[in-house]
Order: sequence, then structure tokens, then C-alpha cells
Amino acid sequence: MRLLDIIRRPSPPQPWAEGEKIPWDEPGFSQRMLNEHLSQEHDAASRRLTIIDQHVSWIHNQVLGGHLTHILDLGCGPGLYTIRLARLGHRCLGIDFSPASIAYAKAEAEAEQAACTYLQQDIRTAEYGDGYGLVMLIFGELNVFRPAEARDIIKKAHRALTPGGCLLLEPHTFELVRRIGQEPASWYAAERGLFSAEPHVCLQENVWNAEENVAIQRYYVIDAATDDVTRHSASIQAYTDGAYRSLLTECGFDDVSFYASLDGRSDGSEDGVLLAEKRAG
Repeated sequence: MRLLDIIRRPSPPQPWAEGEKIPWDEPGFSQRMLNEHLSQEHDAASRRLTIIDQHVSWIHNQVLGGHLTHILDLGCGPGLYTIRLARLGHRCLGIDFSPASIAYAKAEAEAEQAACTYLQQDIRTAEYGDGYGLVMLIFGELNVFRPAEARDIIKKAHRALTPGGCLLLEPHTFELVRRIGQEPASWYAAERGLFSAEPHVCLQENVWNAEENVAIQRYYVIDAATDDVTRHSASIQAYTDGAYRSLLTECGFDDVSFYASLDGRSDGSEDGVLLAEKRAG
């Protein structure tokens, strides 16, 4: 792309028309994203470790009642949750699209001889296996998929669980996704950053599609040396609390509970974290 392509860009963009996801599987991007996952200065890519420790404690003690089980973490990133759950005695499988994150997770598990296995695969097409007491999909990952893909992922998770097993979801709330889509356009200049290892300018544009309840984010990255433009796009599907409950019910889950966060706080507002059980028997 060139600068003129930005001026002549389609407006408004259509959901998922300009790309499925930001290129998590591209090696350079994947490595730069791993650095963001491991940063203890922010919670933008992964939470800081002190927060993850609190989440893992709640998952182990409250969700699982202290009972050891086989856990599947979908979109596991660098394994920051699974390695901690394995230290408590659980067996874990993590699946993620990012080669750098999976390489890091494998190295950490090998160094500790932890009961963790990792697969670099797309969770839309990966085989999950079965026999899990818990399947996790956190940090808003569900919302980046088209509704039909999200439904397929949840159905596969249901099949992978043992009777009485639980699905732990941390989706974005409807209001959060709408705010993302309604944020004003912005830009920044950097010597290097997430989208490029070279000096560049990044222009970000956000659009809210009220008809389909989708936030669309466009990133135009302009190389400072060549003026070449690279476009990245991400679409984020918004769901109401009722839509989340209906989706889980349609996929076979019972007893859907809502919490405000992954440390188990519940304020009755039905947003933040969903815990759904697969019917026993």
C-alpha cells in the first residue's frame, strides 16, 4: 500500500473484510508481542504476574475446589496461567497461534519439568482432545472471532469437557466493545514498536458498526524510510449478557454464572467472566 491508499480507503470498513486478525503468527510480530506479554509495566497484552497469581488462586481454589484436573487453555499466549496451574498439580494443554509465545511456554515448561503441553495452532481448527475438567478462553479472545466461529469453538470446548466440567470465559462486555469502536482516531511515531522493528508512524482508526454490533480497528503503519504502508485490521464482536447466556446454552452448557473478574468478585451486574458447567450424566 501507499499513502494514497489511506486517503482512498473504503469508509466505513466492513467487519472482517480487511483481515481476520492482527498477524499474531508472523514471526517478527510474534516476537515483539511476546515482549509485551512479559512486560511488568502494563496489562495490555497479558496481566502482570501479581494479578495472574490472584486469578490462578481463584481458579484453583474456587472454580476447581482444589481438585486436580486436566486443563485446556485456548489462546494460552506464553503459558503464564498454565505454568502456574501446573505448579499446583494440574495437567495442562495450551494452544496458541503465536510461534514466539509457544516457544517461550515450551521452554519454561521444560525447564521446570511441568506437566504442560503446548501446540502452535489456530484454536478454530485445532483438535482439542477430551477428558478436561476445565477449558479456559480468557482476555477477550472469544470476541475477535466471527459469531459462527465463536460458536464452533464453544461447541468443541463442550465436547472436550468431561461431564461436570466447566468452561471459563472472559469475554469483553458489550459496552467495552462499543467504546473501542467509538474511540477517536489517533496516531503515534516510534523508533520501533509492536507493528514494526523500524522507525514508523502508526495511524489508528476505530469504527463502530451498530447494525452488526462490531468494533473495527484499522492500523496503517508507515515506514519512515520508504513511505511504504502496511494495513492491519481487527474486528471485535459485541454480545449482550443475554446473548452470551443464550450462546452457551445453545452449545449445551448449564448453570451459567457471571462474575466481575477472574478473582471471583461478583457484583450482580452479569459481566466480566462467565463460568458454565457441562451437564453431568
